[in-house]
Amino acid sequence: MADTGIVQYNSRDYRVNTPREEMIVSDALQEFAQMVTWRNTFAAQWEEVAQLIMPSSSNTFFQGAFNWPGQKKTQHQVDATAMMALSRFGAILDSLLTPRNMFWHALQAQSDDIKKDRDCRLWYEATTRKLFQHRYAPMANFSSQNQQNYQSLGAFGTGAMFVDQAVDYQGNLIPGLRYKALPLGEVFLRENHQGMIDGFIRWFRLTPRQAYQKWGERIPVSMIEAMHAHSETPVDFLHRVYPRTDFEPGRLDEKGMIFTSEYICVQGRCLLSESGYHTFPLAASRYDQAPGEVYGRGPAMMVLPAIKTLNAEKRVFLKQGHRAGDPVLLTADDGLVPNITPGAVNPGGMNSDGKPLIGILPSGNIQITLEMMQEEQKLINDAFLVSLFQIMTESPQMSATEVIERTNEKGILLAPTVGRQQSEYLGPLIDRELDLLAEMGELEPMPPLLREARGEYHVNYTSPLARAMRAQEVAGFQRTIQGSLEIVKVTGDVSIFDNFDFDTATRDTAEIQAVPETWMADPAAIDAKRKARAQAQQRQEAIQAAPAQAAMMKAQMSKDAQQLTTNNTGPTQPGAFPGNPGPGQ
Repeated sequence: MADTGIVQYNSRDYRVNTPREEMIVSDALQEFAQMVTWRNTFAAQWEEVAQLIMPSSSNTFFQGAFNWPGQKKTQHQVDATAMMALSRFGAILDSLLTPRNMFWHALQAQSDDIKKDRDCRLWYEATTRKLFQHRYAPMANFSSQNQQNYQSLGAFGTGAMFVDQAVDYQGNLIPGLRYKALPLGEVFLRENHQGMIDGFIRWFRLTPRQAYQKWGERIPVSMIEAMHAHSETPVDFLHRVYPRTDFEPGRLDEKGMIFTSEYICVQGRCLLSESGYHTFPLAASRYDQAPGEVYGRGPAMMVLPAIKTLNAEKRVFLKQGHRAGDPVLLTADDGLVPNITPGAVNPGGMNSDGKPLIGILPSGNIQITLEMMQEEQKLINDAFLVSLFQIMTESPQMSATEVIERTNEKGILLAPTVGRQQSEYLGPLIDRELDLLAEMGELEPMPPLLREARGEYHVNYTSPLARAMRAQEVAGFQRTIQGSLEIVKVTGDVSIFDNFDFDTATRDTAEIQAVPETWMADPAAIDAKRKARAQAQQRQEAIQAAPAQAAMMKAQMSKDAQQLTTNNTGPTQPGAFPGNPGPGQ
């Protein structure tokens, strides 16, 4: 059949693919089948973790799995320590990396020439504000999806955030961003030769009505008929994204996009749409990655033995507590059966010597079980970073120096693991957001110097974690200044401060402390302030010196007048009056 692009159907009411479409569909299904096979080992571990700490995700990791809405999934849980630790882990990552109450990153120039240009700095700051405005808009749904992504990272070691332009209820594109934390069971990742995630296949389900909203008449006729029958039975689809091999820069169609995007209906074996992306639409992250593996391993997978042990110990603890609260009674073979109703009287329950004839079966040492549980709970909290933040609350009476040192220590401990999210998750996320905003025309025009540099930018992270990692620089500078002050007190020589560049230190400290550029004065304004201050100081010194200068001038005038008088009359003789001739005149 010729590749005419005309939609045709066979007797089974399925779309008939053109030869090119058939090749795309076959290649996608073949790659997907291999991805499923290679990921099934991970899926088994994720299923075990989900049953214990994230039951909402259980039975979602194997292709073809189905869950009835509202189905019960908590039957495997006994202890909730790991579930609570996972929730706190998500809150910890959010507070360290992406706190909503602050600008947790800023855009900056890479070259020194652009850094010195104030118009460029203001453009970077305005773009950063625009980015945060769209990111935290209500329709973007970033906060909730970001938290869900962090929890997936803690439970399964891998998270995937899909970023695209927002649409309205009619499916029309509107200015804005939209975020979706993809369930890990739906995402199948692929890496390039450098270990970067450069493609994925997403397996998902839509009802016929939802599929028609997205693709219209391109879906199989059988699905259109099911939609008219109000069927809610979901149908399988694939979304495949990978680098384009026939990329041509400058083209305005899909071949001008770096990444190919294909939507495929699995049941109908038909290609529904083909387009692309200028930037990779998926920001995926791994918590810890083992050699030869594409997917990550999270804290829950690392301490899974402790979680399972704690559940087993909790069962014993509950059994011991039940026995202690409602003990097993022991009686003789011919003894009476006691009435355990509150307030009951049991005649014959005591012999003539006053000894009870009814005993209690020992329930074991419940304290040992409690201590064993606490050991496992400590391991779990350590793995989910909860213990690091309990240190700050255990010592509330700390000086400012102690707080800085504790913060620095926390940054050192968190940097190797949590810091990875900046490069693997947040970096691609910001690149994707900026590309979408530029495509939508939401960014301000660039200054000429920045336009010549083709809009270069560098992401400077200003989150609490990033500041904690750089807190030692500020603390070291302050300690050095304090030490220099002590030297000045002893020697009285203030020239030691000539070693410090306070202008540079002040600006770098402001940058570390996330002070906005608009709050800092322009270099020209700083020079004007200093010149005005120098002139004012000169005037003040002149005013203060005026009385002394007047006295000196008065004394000089008096001296000059006396000298003039002496020159006019000659030396004064003893006993003679000034102005009168002396003897011998």
